Amino acid sequence: MLQSMQNLNRKARKWLWGLVVLGLIAAVPLTVLRVQMEDSSNQVEFVVNYRDVLRIGSYYGEPEDFVAGQLEHMREAGVTTMAVFESNLDELSWAGRVALYSSAQMALLQGEPAPVNANYAYVLFPDARTAEALTPMIETTFAKAEVQVEPWAYEGRPGLLLRTSLEDAVVKTMPPDPLALEEIRAAGFQILPRLSDRIRPFEEERVDALLAQFKALGVERILFDGATATGFADEAELGSLRIFGELLNKHGIGLVAIENLSNQQSGFNQLAYATDYDVVRLHSLSDAEAMRLSPETIADRFVLAAKDRNIRMFYMNSQPFRSLEEGGIVHSLDNLYDALRGDEDNAGAIARLADFGFSTGQAKSFDYQHPSWSTPLKGVAALGAIALIALLIGAFLPLLLTPAFVLGLIGSAGLYVLSSALLEQGLALGASIAAPTLALIWVLNRIRLHTEGDRRYVGGSWDESDRRAARSDKLFGGQWVFHGLPAARRLTMAIGLYVAAAVLSLVAVPLIIALLNNVTYSLVLQQFRGVSLLHLAPIALVALYVFLYTGASPLDNLRKLLRLQITVLWVVVAGVLGVAGMYYLSRTGNSGQASSVEMLIRTTLETTIGVRPRFKEFMFAHPLLLAGIFLALRYRAAWVLLIVAAMGQLSMVDTFAHIHTPVYISAIRVALGLGIGLIFGLVLIGVWQLAEGVWRKWGKTLASRLQRL
Repeated sequence: MLQSMQNLNRKARKWLWGLVVLGLIAAVPLTVLRVQMEDSSNQVEFVVNYRDVLRIGSYYGEPEDFVAGQLEHMREAGVTTMAVFESNLDELSWAGRVALYSSAQMALLQGEPAPVNANYAYVLFPDARTAEALTPMIETTFAKAEVQVEPWAYEGRPGLLLRTSLEDAVVKTMPPDPLALEEIRAAGFQILPRLSDRIRPFEEERVDALLAQFKALGVERILFDGATATGFADEAELGSLRIFGELLNKHGIGLVAIENLSNQQSGFNQLAYATDYDVVRLHSLSDAEAMRLSPETIADRFVLAAKDRNIRMFYMNSQPFRSLEEGGIVHSLDNLYDALRGDEDNAGAIARLADFGFSTGQAKSFDYQHPSWSTPLKGVAALGAIALIALLIGAFLPLLLTPAFVLGLIGSAGLYVLSSALLEQGLALGASIAAPTLALIWVLNRIRLHTEGDRRYVGGSWDESDRRAARSDKLFGGQWVFHGLPAARRLTMAIGLYVAAAVLSLVAVPLIIALLNNVTYSLVLQQFRGVSLLHLAPIALVALYVFLYTGASPLDNLRKLLRLQITVLWVVVAGVLGVAGMYYLSRTGNSGQASSVEMLIRTTLETTIGVRPRFKEFMFAHPLLLAGIFLALRYRAAWVLLIVAAMGQLSMVDTFAHIHTPVYISAIRVALGLGIGLIFGLVLIGVWQLAEGVWRKWGKTLASRLQRL
């Protein structure tokens, strides 16, 4: 029975690799679809927060003149769009639309004593035109809040009396300022409305009229303000998200998704689905960053966001600051202009983006195609991923190879019924772990094949008649030294295995692209899950294979491990490894912090090459892989270097798991990492060979002299 299962698994292994190859072939058309999608939108849009401009202007003597001058500067710098929020009385006062007074202030203005038991808000318009444009909006808003509104005038200027406190009146949310919308459009800018879910209840007629007004002004998409999308609060009672989605489609208006939100705005995904993912991703620059960062740094951020993360819209905030050093009010608007247009010494963001094929204009959503034939091809790719995962299980538990594949098929079918997205993400994660692990296991086995029978055992006990015992002892009681392979031969073999390991690790990439072939991943509405597991599992599995599956049987090796005496040195080493592991995990994802030296190297690579490879790949993991293979062909102890080198193999796969990064950028990044890593690895080997030669010539003499001392 056991022999039959072993024979079946040997045949199944070939068939499973055939399924992996078939999955790779099926992934090619899906990869082409993604590349075409990523190339379908190459316009970038620069947006300034118009509310911030008004707020800064309110600190100057002639606010309207300041705002008009800044709009001219923005147009010259390359700003294309103004973000306009839903208004309130505060914002209208910054824009000079109204003057606001409390009852006490109005009494003082009129030379009368403060009224008793009256704390109302007085709104005074500058002229009849403004009053005519804003009065209906104010009356409607306060009527919904059950606040009485009465006509009022002062010295011939029209106004309104609001029977609520000024503090309460200024926080009431109203539709965007209609006069500001007209002025911004007349100044030559596009408009990006920022709608909230604060005007409730959701009213279809009101929203329909508002979107029609936006469309007449050339609005192409809206950006939500706050933690929820418009209509979310009333969805359960009114079905408002569905209605709002239909209205967006009716007027041909899309959405904007903000990058790096800790939690996506509630209701956004439902609206994105309703609009057939007519969505553009936005990168936001905070007011503090706009003031603190240099123009060159801001330009770098914009270029990287567009080129590496499929960002097509850049949102710039600014705030006024009182500066004792400057002796007045300062702001960051000039800094933003410098970042966009550059100077004689440094090209600005617009010019640099043009070098990468991006033009300035209204950002467009990606043209996402989902032909009918893509679904069965994704199914074939899923079959290849299941086979790859089964092969990984079989590498450690050979008898479970075939059962693992069968159970994988059954489990995948069941999970597909429950959640196809969860199945895709699970198989993508499994394939991303399996490929680099199998690649290094294959390298380890090739090293064993080339060194088998050509070895000398140094230390411990060597008994040619008891090969199993010697193999077990060699792990912990002594060291293998292999002979017969000259350095030049080991170098060529190491380079060949280095390339082969990379190719095998990258087998997972087409499968990941095919499985996650959905615009929701490019828009980061869904994400590749299990990044921390991906960064740990291959390292742990390769270590397990080195210590348990090389030499003697796994059980013999496990017994020897369990019988080891734990010393203080082992505890210290474990502590160091734990700290290193924590640091390594802290560097994964977007929250990791790079050192100043690493940032300098990154910047240099970015400016000279245009795409920077991952630092840990070309400076650390890839050189260790090449040097580790070279040394492992001679020294058994060097196999441990391949455990650490697993970091580079999984990092290559993880690069492609960032679905929002264009495929060609990820490919260039990985190729550069392998190329530069190869060069550094050769340098590392050269240093080792030099040190080894020095030791052979003078090592024993130096050691004897040290002993005499």
